[in-house]
Amino acid sequence: MKNALISPNESPINYISGWTTDTPPNPIYTQIENSCRVAEVSDQTFEVSPPLFWTDCEDNVVADQFYYNTNDKEIYPVPPPAPYPS
Repeated sequence: MKNALISPNESPINYISGWTTDTPPNPIYTQIENSCRVAEVSDQTFEVSPPLFWTDCEDNVVADQFYYNTNDKEIYPVPPPAPYPS
């Protein structure tokens, strides 16, 4: 098991959920409610200043590709971006 460094001041997380019909298309960003950034993943923790904090996470968690949910205190993958229109 690894440790995830959570940065609550950088919430919420956004991802590209779609594209406009403009030419060229522009990304549409959707906010993930109750989300905080996973800033780092490490085998060992080290002292950090509040509001940063550590929480246990699975070995597959990658910084900036996962987010921390403040409601259920779980870590989830950020949804993949919507495909660019052809």
